[in-house]
Amino acid sequence: MKNENLTPVRPRPMGKGELAMKYAPNLLPDSAVKRLMKWIRLHPQLTAALEATHYDPKQRIFTVRQVELIFEYLGEP
Repeated sequence: MKNENLTPVRPRPMGKGELAMKYAPNLLPDSAVKRLMKWIRLHPQLTAALEATHYDPKQRIFTVRQVELIFEYLGEP
């Protein structure tokens, strides 16, 4: 899923929309967020790992650790 023409994404705190757009730049932001959240829900190990970081689905910003986990389980965008 990596594109050599783009610079690598470094883990840092990121808003859901910002991160989602990195995975689906061809979608509108709302659709990209819905897709990312669906991928997370459908991945039980990722969901459990995020819950261990006290992730709340209502939070708008992923912490550095949460971004690292998403990259680990879904691959870097």
